[in-house]
Amino acid sequence: MNGIKRLVLDVLKPHEPSIIELATELGRLNGVHGVNISLYEVDQQTENVKITIEGSDLDFEKIKEITEEHGGVIHSIDEVVAGKKLVEEVRTLQDR
Repeated sequence: MNGIKRLVLDVLKPHEPSIIELATELGRLNGVHGVNISLYEVDQQTENVKITIEGSDLDFEKIKEITEEHGGVIHSIDEVVAGKKLVEEVRTLQDR
């Protein structure tokens, strides 16, 4: 399969359900091999999280649906990797 292999999403979500519950639900989706959710900002009623999902032929629409069912809103898609293999970003002179 040459579909989406990695998605990195910037998501705003309420405190409940927890990131544990959201990660568990996303991890149950077909084609998902792993989910990492990192909390990077907390407000009185919400939290900003970075969700990294890796797998084979990820279904973005289903991921979006699960995220929204848990009260989350995708602010941006920060990285997408697709194709036959994962390609890691390479630092260049311009990145200094």
